[in-house]
Amino acid sequence: MKFSIEQAALLQPISQVIGVVERRQTLPVLANFLVSAQGGQLSVTGTDMEVELIATVKADIQSDGEITVPARKLVDIVRKLPEGSKITFNLEGDKLMVSSGRGRYTLATLPATEFPATDQVETLELIKIQEVDLKKLIEKTSFSMANQDVRYYLNGLLFEFHDGSLTTVATDGHRLAVCDLDKNIDVAQDRQMIVPRKGVLELLRMLSDNDDAVEIALGKNHIRLVKGSMIFTSKLIDGRFPDYMAVIPKGTDRHIKLHRESFMLALQRASILSNEKYKGVRLEASDDSIKIVAHNPQHEEAVEELEAELNFDQVAIGFNVTYLLDALSAIEGDTVVMALKDANSSCLISSEAGGRDKHVVMPLKL
Repeated sequence: MKFSIEQAALLQPISQVIGVVERRQTLPVLANFLVSAQGGQLSVTGTDMEVELIATVKADIQSDGEITVPARKLVDIVRKLPEGSKITFNLEGDKLMVSSGRGRYTLATLPATEFPATDQVETLELIKIQEVDLKKLIEKTSFSMANQDVRYYLNGLLFEFHDGSLTTVATDGHRLAVCDLDKNIDVAQDRQMIVPRKGVLELLRMLSDNDDAVEIALGKNHIRLVKGSMIFTSKLIDGRFPDYMAVIPKGTDRHIKLHRESFMLALQRASILSNEKYKGVRLEASDDSIKIVAHNPQHEEAVEELEAELNFDQVAIGFNVTYLLDALSAIEGDTVVMALKDANSSCLISSEAGGRDKHVVMPLKL
């Protein structure tokens, strides 16, 4: 195997693919890229057995072949080479010779036959969606995913296809984020798919804010997305997502309207003196104002007061300030509405203008 390629042309795809390669591996070959040169095309594959990324780029191929090489070392070498330089790769026995200008690097390899092959995606449905829409759906909900929860089905993002629409949902048991796409998605039948956390984060890295359509293949156990020269494949979490509609509070007759940005800045300032472990703040609403109070074990205190529009007399309720800030960051619009029944009930946070995302935060006992 021998090929040549420009530094910039190689750096972009391998920088994308390196995201799926874990630093600690159970199998040595999983720390490697699968590099395949064939017919004028160079493809680079990375996987952690759950998520796989393949990037394809044009290269000057002198002889075809495939091999696996240490992923992070290759990325670091290519990144440090001068811009505009040409890199030549030549496989000699079990060593890959990398040369550029007057530099020479010899990398150890493992046979391509040791690299795990991805299961074939049995496509049940093929859909197209604008890249910017998919990115927004993920951005507005993914922060609420659980991380290493024993309830494994919470460690991912639910994609729900229902009546031709697409909804993303995430929860860690303490908060919930839901976002709907108000455009028709052409699906033959309703289905739910839970994409694991790692796959969701890689999707976010891949997607941009343009209006181009991306193609998504929905399989029984996998989801695959094709964007230009990149192919993303992820296994699905085999589990049943909780009934999120039952979590969204009903009968929330107490409403607090606030200027979103002023509320966020006040919460950020108050959080500096909150308990580092619980991140609790107390909201005291009364007389068309809201007071934000934070304490910590060092007996320090922060108090912020904001104008607010209330349709009730008073309430005092505690929250994890990080959960509030995450929700407020995702919401669009100048004014937010916090809707609740009482001080012991979950709070529904949404934009006064409507918006397509809703956020539920459970109260915190302080």
